[in-house]
Amino acid sequence: MSQPPSRARIATAVDLKIPGPGGQIPLRIYTPQGDGPFPVLMYFHGGGWVIGSLDAYDIICRELCFGASALVVSVDYRLSPECRFPAATNDCLEATRWAGEFACEINGDAHRIAVSGDSAGGNLAAVTALRVRDEGGPNLCAQLLVYPVINGGVLPTHSMVENGKGYLLEGADMKWFFDHYVGSLSDRYRPNCSPILANSLSNLPPALVQTMEFDPLRDEGENYANALKEAGGTVTLSRYVGAIHGTLCFVTSLDQGRAMMDESTYWLSQRFRS
Repeated sequence: MSQPPSRARIATAVDLKIPGPGGQIPLRIYTPQGDGPFPVLMYFHGGGWVIGSLDAYDIICRELCFGASALVVSVDYRLSPECRFPAATNDCLEATRWAGEFACEINGDAHRIAVSGDSAGGNLAAVTALRVRDEGGPNLCAQLLVYPVINGGVLPTHSMVENGKGYLLEGADMKWFFDHYVGSLSDRYRPNCSPILANSLSNLPPALVQTMEFDPLRDEGENYANALKEAGGTVTLSRYVGAIHGTLCFVTSLDQGRAMMDESTYWLSQRFRS
């Protein structure tokens, strides 16, 4: 929130609440300039399922709205430890279903819906794509996964050791987040927490996976991208050399943050047109 403000020009940003499995779910809907109906991009913020808010990710959502000419639905899902797993993923699934059902009422196109998120939000986006496939919901045309949490800490990776200290997000932070998010170790092995453990990764929407060279989560994001490819999926994997976890949050102040946003919005625009 302390970053330079976004210069993205959009039409409106409106807060509302929808019914959810644990009470009302706050949303913020960003509408681009021009005439709709617009493609719909669900956005699930990062913060380890413990911190984060609509306001903290306002800049990112404005940039996505403008750059992709998409209606962005930012979801203020329930946070841990007050509401542990699977509360957050239940809220994200419900919000995505709501967007599909009521797209016309918010000037959106129910036939062009994508999910996205960064870090823990990337986890929620990947999980939502799996749950929509298996449990029902709108057809998704894309998933944007920005340095996502993928394996719940149950599959050791080289990057978690190599980059576990000194690069903003640390291995100890991930343990702290997971200790707050899940109620038991067994929860980490559930696909709704660790999507790479799903029985099948086929028939999922095309994915853009962005990873950072000096990020503890680098390898699990790249492993997931490769697993999606092996399952027959369409995947674009981009590793940002020299970058650290959280770079997208600096879209208005770091060149690499801007490059990530530009890649994301261009890729989304292409998916929305296909």
